[in-house]
Amino acid sequence: MKKVNKYYLWLITFISAMGGLLFGYDWVVIGGAKIFYEPYFGLEGLAAMRGWAVSSAVVGCLAGALMAGTWSDRYGRKKMLILASALFTVSAYGTGAVDGFTWFIFYRILGGLGIGIASNISPIYIAEVSPASMRGRFVSLNQLTIVLGILASQLANWWIGHWFMPAGGAIPEAAIGEAWRWMFRAELIPAGLFFILSFVIPESPRWLAVNDREAAARNVFARIGGAAFAESELGEIRQLPPVRRNDWRALLHPGVRGVLVIGIVLAIFQQWCGINVIFNYAQEIFSAAGYAVSDVLMNIIVTGVTNVVFTFVAIYTVDRWGRRSLMLGGSLALAAVYVILGACYFLGVSGWPMLLLVVLAIAAYAMSLAPVVWVVLSEIFPVRIRGAAMAVSTFFLWAACFLLTYTFPLLNEWLKAAGTFWIYSAICLAGYAFVRLRLPETKGKSLEELERELSR
Repeated sequence: MKKVNKYYLWLITFISAMGGLLFGYDWVVIGGAKIFYEPYFGLEGLAAMRGWAVSSAVVGCLAGALMAGTWSDRYGRKKMLILASALFTVSAYGTGAVDGFTWFIFYRILGGLGIGIASNISPIYIAEVSPASMRGRFVSLNQLTIVLGILASQLANWWIGHWFMPAGGAIPEAAIGEAWRWMFRAELIPAGLFFILSFVIPESPRWLAVNDREAAARNVFARIGGAAFAESELGEIRQLPPVRRNDWRALLHPGVRGVLVIGIVLAIFQQWCGINVIFNYAQEIFSAAGYAVSDVLMNIIVTGVTNVVFTFVAIYTVDRWGRRSLMLGGSLALAAVYVILGACYFLGVSGWPMLLLVVLAIAAYAMSLAPVVWVVLSEIFPVRIRGAAMAVSTFFLWAACFLLTYTFPLLNEWLKAAGTFWIYSAICLAGYAFVRLRLPETKGKSLEELERELSR
C-alpha cells in the first residue's frame, strides 16, 4: 500500500469532526449560562423546569439521530453534515436573541437536532475514510473536537461571566439580562466556519461504493492511500454479504440483532455512567462542595482542560491498548471515584479534595468511555445499514442522556449528592460486567472484516 496521504486524511477528518466541536460547545454552554438565564426566566426553585431547560436539547438530539440514520444511508454522509452545520448556526443566533422561555426551549431543541445529526454522522464518516491501522485514533479525533468544544464553551462562559461580574459577589442585573445571550452567540463563529468547510470534503467512499458509484469511491480512496489501497478497500467491500438498505427491518436480521444490542447497551452506559451531570450541573456540584460563583466558573475550566489532556491519552492508546481494555479500566476507575466522591459529600468534605475527585472522574472518562464508545459504534455495524444502526444506538444514547440530565436535580433533592453518585458507581460496575462479557476487541481490523465476524 502506498503511504497514506495523512495531510489530506487529517484535513477531511478535522472538517467532519467540527460537528463534534459544535456538539461539545452547544451541549455544555448551558452549564455556565444557567447561572444567568435561570433568574432571567424565573426558574429558581423549580427543579423540573430547570431540568427541562438543560435537557430539552436532548429532545432534538433524539429526533436528529433518527433522522440522520436512514437519511445518511439514502442521501450520503456529507449532506447530513451540511444540514447539522446549518442547524447549529440558526440555533446559536436564535437562542441568544429570544426573550421568552418557550422560544429559548425551541432553539435549544433546534441545536439538539444538530447535535443528534453530528453525533451520528461525524464518527461514521471518519471511520469510513480511515485505514484500519489508524482508525481508532482518527475516530477519537472526533471526541477530541467534542472536548475542545466543551473547553471553548467553558472558556467563553468564564470570560463572559467575568466581564459582567468583574468584582464577583452578587450577580448584577446586566449579567442576568445579557451574559447568557453572548455565551450562546459565541457559537456562531465555529458554526459558520463548519457550514462553509462542510462543502469541501468528499462523500464517504464506502457509502459511494455500496451505492453503485464505484468510480467515485475509487477516486476518494486513491487520494487517501493510492491506487493499490483503493483496489484493496473496494475488493473487501465487494465481498460483503448483501444487506437490505434504507430499511429499518434489516436491523432485525439475525446477523445484526446481536451487534445492535451491544451498540445500544454501550451507548446507554456512556451516558448513565454519570459524567455529563458534572458538565451540565457544575454549578450545583461545586456549590455543594463549598465554592462561590466565581470559583465555580474557574473550576469548570479546570475540568475542561482535564478533559482535553486525557482525550489525547486516549488517542495515543486506543490503537495500541485496544478498545476493550480501555473501557474496562475506565469503568472500574469511575466506579471507585464515585464511591469516594459520594462518601465525601456524605461526610461534608469541601474544597480542593472535591475538585480533585471530579478531575479524576473526568480523566478516567476522557481516556476510556468518552472516545472509545464512539469508536466502537462507528466500527461494528454493516456498512449498508451503518447509518440506521448508528441512529438506533445514538437514539438510545440521547434518551439515556435525557433521563440522566432531567433526573439529576430530582435525585439530588431526594438522595442528595452522596446517594446520587453511589447510584452512578453501581451503574459503572454493571457496565464493566457487560463489556467484559460481550464486547470483542476491534482494534486493527478492517470494517469489512469486523462485519463478517460480527454479523455471523
